[in-house]
Amino acid sequence: MNEIQKHKLVRLKKQSRSYKEIASALSISESTIKSFHRRQKLKSKEVYTVCKNCGAELEKRCGSKKFCSDLCRYKWWRKNTEGNREYLKINVCKNCSKKFKSYDNKERKYCSHECYINDRFKKQEREIRL
Repeated sequence: MNEIQKHKLVRLKKQSRSYKEIASALSISESTIKSFHRRQKLKSKEVYTVCKNCGAELEKRCGSKKFCSDLCRYKWWRKNTEGNREYLKINVCKNCSKKFKSYDNKERKYCSHECYINDRFKKQEREIRL
């Protein structure tokens, strides 16, 4: 892909054209268009110099680092996602019948790993004894 095609691709993408439309307009493979666009997003990635939670200066080890510690990351996540709990569902544990909250996970049946172990393996032991 030459420089002229790259500039046209960027301009068409800014006009909210689909990959298919851009590919047909430039006579280039759709996968090439997607790869170029993905690489451009990676190049323009935001670089953080201070922690998003506490404002402490970050070490220059990793460009994708946004927090000074796991504790700051947890605090920021709790603070900024508290009002956005639309996917939080209340389920009933298959083992102890206790209600628990889960992020819309249809596969989750137990409130804890302990209940999973008790239900799965203790039930098998009972069946073997009978």
